Amino acid sequence: MSMVLVLLVTSAVGANAKTNPIYQKVAAEKEVILATTTSTQDSGLLDYMLPTFEKRFNVKVKVIAVGTGQAIQLGKDKNADVVLVHSRKAEDEFVRDGFGHKAHDVMYNQFLIVGPKNDPANIKSAKSAADAFKKIAGSNSKFISRGDDSGTHKKELSILSKAGIKPEGKWYVSAGQGMGETLRMGEEMGAYVLTDEATYLTNKTGLINLSPTDKDLFNPYGIIQVTGTKKPHTANELIWFFISPEGQSMINQFGRNQYGKNLFVPDAKRR
Repeated sequence: MSMVLVLLVTSAVGANAKTNPIYQKVAAEKEVILATTTSTQDSGLLDYMLPTFEKRFNVKVKVIAVGTGQAIQLGKDKNADVVLVHSRKAEDEFVRDGFGHKAHDVMYNQFLIVGPKNDPANIKSAKSAADAFKKIAGSNSKFISRGDDSGTHKKELSILSKAGIKPEGKWYVSAGQGMGETLRMGEEMGAYVLTDEATYLTNKTGLINLSPTDKDLFNPYGIIQVTGTKKPHTANELIWFFISPEGQSMINQFGRNQYGKNLFVPDAKRR
């Protein structure tokens, strides 16, 4: 992060911010809508971070937690001011098509392939994510897909495509649900699930992590201001809050006390 950006963020959100014109403009807007993926909400990250922002600027952040595809559509329809999602291809298209700007990387973690302890498809021996899915489909073991156009669903489809596998057949179950509910279905059915790391760790199930080491399971998150938002000052400051040294430190600390590790790795940079 550049020193200029750090200074801008610090000047806007410092201890005496109420005398700052930026504070006054943000406070006047009263509310900002953040459309985001379910993992940032279900993991508790937003409940951990947003009260600090809301108290500082005396504004309300209304969170709409849905799949990435739905969150991006909310931005396209001007029903959100900021989107925080995890599908880089969809994010780049959103910006390229003029629906968003001021796109930044915020953080990352990993996608995990989890399943029953007896691992009927023996994916623990897989050399890659694509190989793991070949073993699941080839053994006709159950796999539960979110099936909801979320970032996790998009990642699943890209891995299946790479593996040359069609998402169909008796082994493949489309849940049409969020991540937490999909994990619970996976546990009940003794099935495999592709999940983001944070939601897996915060939703205790009997499923275990069987993931191979594979760069295809990298899971970056991006934050973007919606073009034409009626809350430009608050949207701008919300983005700066997430990518500021303070916000990045909060991301780095989140989960450490409870899970022994941070659930997201801070990685702020302008695209």
